[in-house]
Parts: sequence; structure tokens; C-alpha cells
Amino acid sequence: MTWIYWLGWTLFRSLYRGIFKLKVTGWEHLVREGPVLVVSNHESFIDPPLIGTLYQDDMYYLARKSLMTTPALKWIYKAWNSIPVDQDRPDMTGVKAIVKLLRSGNRVLIFPEGERTLDGNFGVAQPGTGLIVAKSNAVIQPIRIRGAREALPRGSGRIRFARVSLNIGPPIRFTEEELAAAKGKEGYQKIADRLMEAVAAL
Repeated sequence: MTWIYWLGWTLFRSLYRGIFKLKVTGWEHLVREGPVLVVSNHESFIDPPLIGTLYQDDMYYLARKSLMTTPALKWIYKAWNSIPVDQDRPDMTGVKAIVKLLRSGNRVLIFPEGERTLDGNFGVAQPGTGLIVAKSNAVIQPIRIRGAREALPRGSGRIRFARVSLNIGPPIRFTEEELAAAKGKEGYQKIADRLMEAVAAL
């Protein structure tokens, strides 16, 4: 963990516990070692560092390129292990970067829905999530977020006081047979749907 990552981790951890009274359940399920693909519902901009505070070491995140508008912001996002993604012109660059990180033994957070919820309901999981699972064969760590939308809704720039909670679910491990059978967009979609169902069930 670099000093700038540690600084952000410490700041966000203190803020979330102080302002949002963060409650975490399911600690016994948290996978702390080895390559892990963390999947979660997406309620707010605060979600990535919120989940990042669960771990004592590095995690990698996806971040929109449109957020990196200045050299200083690019430097900060890079220091915070962000993987830039162009939502206007999606390609395989982000997927390849995630698979490479997982195969190298790292931890990566993704939101299968691909965007923050507008109304609190779950969106449709994107097949790219299933592709990442099939190509990396990483352990999946499902996590359910509640309250983050109330704390900072999509389209709002104002933080609100709200109780935020994280529910950590049992890890999911796909067999080699299951991954081999997942071919093409339909197969990847089935994996992605299964992961979102696991998150929704928490």
C-alpha cells in the first residue's frame, strides 16, 4: 500500500464510520488472500472506497475516464489503483486489464450493473462480468451495499447523513466445468446473472 493509497484509505474509513455509522456484517465470509473479484450492487460514488475500507491492503477499481480531467486527478486516481474505463466508447481494454490483475494475484472490485442505480433497484448485469470470471477463474466475493444511495444519490453533489451498511456474502467458486461451458455472450450473461442474484440475496 503506497502512502497516497493509505492516506485515502484512512480518510475514507474515518469518514464512513463517523458520518454514516458504517455497519458491516458477514466478516467471517471475507476472503483476504489470493486473487479475488469483488462484486457488488452500485448505489453511489462512495461505493468503491466504501468497499475498499474492508481490506487492510490494496484493491483495484474501475473509474470513468471522464473523471480524470486534469493531470492532478489522473495522478490521484492512478495512485488509488483506478483502472480507466471509457463508458462512451466501451472496448475490451478494461476487461483485459482486470483479468491480468486477477491472474497476477490481485483483488479487483467491479459493479456488474455497470452504472449507479437511479431508483434503488438492481440493474441488469453486464456479460463482461461473466467474461472476466471465465477468463480469470478468480474467487468471487459478493457484497451488498445499503444506504449509500441515500447518502449520495446519483445526480446529487451533496452528502446526506444516512446509515450505510455492507453485507459480505459467502465466496463463490466456479468449477472448471462450469467455466468451460460458459461460452459466448449468452454463457457469460448466465454467470453475471448468477453473481447479481447472489448479491441481491444478501
